[in-house]
Amino acid sequence: MATPKIVFKNEQELQEAVLQDKENGVPDIEIGQKYGVTFNYIEKLITKSKGIAVSSFKESKKIKSLCPINFKEEKTTVWSFRQRGNWATHSGEYRGNWSPYIPRNVIIKYSKPGELVLDYFCGGGTTAVEAKLLGRRCAAIDINDKAIELARQNVNFKINTNQLALTDGRISKGIYEPQLLVGDARDLSSIENDCVDLICAHPPYSDIIQYTDFKPGDLSFYSMDNFLNEMSKVAKESYRVLKPGRQCAILIGDMRRKKHVVPLGFALINVYLNAGFKLRELVIKRQHNCKTTGFWYTSSLKNNFLLLAHEYLPIFEKPESSNQLSVGESLADYALIIPTLAKPALKKKLDELETTTVWVLPEKDLEARLNKNVIDRYSNGAGYSTITFVSHSESDACLTKDKKGLLFIKSPFLASNPPRAEVECYLQKAKEIVIYELQKVTLGGFIVIQTQDVRINGYIEPLAKRIVDSLPHDSLWLKEVIIVTNDALVPEPKASRDFLRITHQFLLVYEKARR
Repeated sequence: MATPKIVFKNEQELQEAVLQDKENGVPDIEIGQKYGVTFNYIEKLITKSKGIAVSSFKESKKIKSLCPINFKEEKTTVWSFRQRGNWATHSGEYRGNWSPYIPRNVIIKYSKPGELVLDYFCGGGTTAVEAKLLGRRCAAIDINDKAIELARQNVNFKINTNQLALTDGRISKGIYEPQLLVGDARDLSSIENDCVDLICAHPPYSDIIQYTDFKPGDLSFYSMDNFLNEMSKVAKESYRVLKPGRQCAILIGDMRRKKHVVPLGFALINVYLNAGFKLRELVIKRQHNCKTTGFWYTSSLKNNFLLLAHEYLPIFEKPESSNQLSVGESLADYALIIPTLAKPALKKKLDELETTTVWVLPEKDLEARLNKNVIDRYSNGAGYSTITFVSHSESDACLTKDKKGLLFIKSPFLASNPPRAEVECYLQKAKEIVIYELQKVTLGGFIVIQTQDVRINGYIEPLAKRIVDSLPHDSLWLKEVIIVTNDALVPEPKASRDFLRITHQFLLVYEKARR
């Protein structure tokens, strides 16, 4: 906290001065320097004063356009928007709200004009605005009446059918004003069974940001375990109201505690899968407001942790029938999935190591750069071993012998999208190897697992999540979940309604726990 330039008699006078400067449009950084307060102090004061987590007090917005310029529908599993989007009434004033590019892509891909979109974490109304722009009916719910007031302001703009046709390539059935309601996502009893065409929502990330001034039932005040328990009620209601065969998109991110990642995203995916949903897609949303040079670069290397730069957008689907039979597959020969010792290809020298949890690497030498980053950052100068899973190999299984600072497990055979039987063998064998090899990793050393999702019978098998679920937590501490992708331009799929192309991998970085 900076030294204040002005001294007040009491806390109330300070709060009144801060709020007055906010009303006058003074930037937060200037307020902080002037009064010696933090951004967190300003944010909490605004939430207490207004009853809503907003970054500014602006109430009217001048609309410059009703659609984004040169918009293209996303075709891969990595979504990256350098600008958050400011068409129509969209803005970043509601803290933590999502980019309108996300609901726009989801609504276009998974619904048709005239269909019903549900958002039960309405916030400032981003989804509702997009539904209106794209000719969909929308029911938007939030537990905070102040959020609903803000959303009503944001959806209060005029549009005609000609403008509507320009925002979406399909023919519109008309213009629909969103229905905005104060309510609880855990209780959707006002909505009938099997009547919603698409759910598109952005819940709080446990208790990272508080969205009300201690309003009862606000999930943003719940610790992770309690949050997940309450979200299980949301998932159950979501399954009930959604039509069979339709989709539910939820944006969620991870948290960090004591310089280690807390995989909230994977945990919430489990909540929805346990409610009966299938995982149609797992999209990675890349964040761009991440500093990677100067002070942060030095700090990242010194303290050996990465800046969280990704969120997850799982696209769930309610099966057409709860009694669906899975396609039968014979069990794979256990010997077909072989762990082998191999020296990985390495880039001789890197200008800089990666410092965020999203690594966008050149396609031509992606593996060499990836390997160099992992080994330089996590071997601690104590040596390393690499075990590579290969499929249909004639090589003998091989495990390590000596102590080392890093065990690096790679699985290139997953790129060929193997059948379920091979995938299950791989998961079991990977767990066995980690447990066996852990004793040979030095205390405070690392195990890094490179893996990727596969698609089986039209649904995603989230292998990174399944590995995290399976490994013991008492002897291994999940330090990082890293997303790896390449910078190549992806060719357009033949049909716009195809499944998304999987263009990301995971690096799961585990630290051997100090007892």
